[in-house]
Amino acid sequence: MATNIEKDDVSGTATTGHEWDGIKELNTPLPRWWLYTFYATVIWGLAYTVVYPAWPMLTSATPGLLGWSSRAALEQQMATAREAQQANLDKIAAMSVDDILKDPQLLSFAQAGGAAAFKVNCVQCHGSGAAGFAGYPNLNDDDWLWGGTPDALYTTLKHGIRYAADPDTRDSQMPAFGADGILLPEQIDQVANYVASLSGGAADAAKAETGKTIFAENCAACHGEDGKGLREFGAPNLTDKIALYGGTLDNIKAQIVKPRLGVMPGWTHRLDDTTIKQLAVYVHTLGGGELTPPATQ
Repeated sequence: MATNIEKDDVSGTATTGHEWDGIKELNTPLPRWWLYTFYATVIWGLAYTVVYPAWPMLTSATPGLLGWSSRAALEQQMATAREAQQANLDKIAAMSVDDILKDPQLLSFAQAGGAAAFKVNCVQCHGSGAAGFAGYPNLNDDDWLWGGTPDALYTTLKHGIRYAADPDTRDSQMPAFGADGILLPEQIDQVANYVASLSGGAADAAKAETGKTIFAENCAACHGEDGKGLREFGAPNLTDKIALYGGTLDNIKAQIVKPRLGVMPGWTHRLDDTTIKQLAVYVHTLGGGELTPPATQ
């Protein structure tokens, strides 16, 4: 054991004997308060692993003397929340969407639940604000292919649109007038100009006049003689300025030649009926919902 410990000339503190480039390492002891704090944290840490779940095992972890876990606490909180909501959920399950809209307390509850379900299941296509994208309808306006009443929305959500997995799905097919050779390219150009003129779009007046006759013979059965659409077929209103696939002349021609037919899943296979009703309530209250079908429908 060395007895001749070298001390630093300036501080008077013993050195460790290490020196780098003339700089000597001092053997300064740690403050006692720091050591005591460190020992206390070590003891606390060991005690924590005994009292709470901590040590990993093959299939689980040590349960701890208190038997508490954050997962179990969360499950208990969720169960409590579900129990608190159950009364309202039971009422919604037993009521129609129309009746839910008439009950202010249930309406508020259903809107919140529907908004949450919408964010999980619907924003991918309709957007976070439900404004839609090209080919995906805007749910905020009052333009509805199959109807915007509570019952119509509920049916659409439940069974979907052209959803092959549901035999009760809403279904309609627009003929491919160009791809199937039903109309000649010249006729398609003429009827497209007429359709564009219905909503005030740019169109050749002479072509549109000829296209009016072609429309009456081929399109009026679904879109109506006035072009305002028929919801029993899911045929859109061609007189407004809302176009699912674009309203330019080229967009219209493309849809006549080989129409794009959108598909929406029927949610009855993925969501319970109560959640579907809440979704219907939420969509109805976005701004474009109808209490009764328009008189023209």
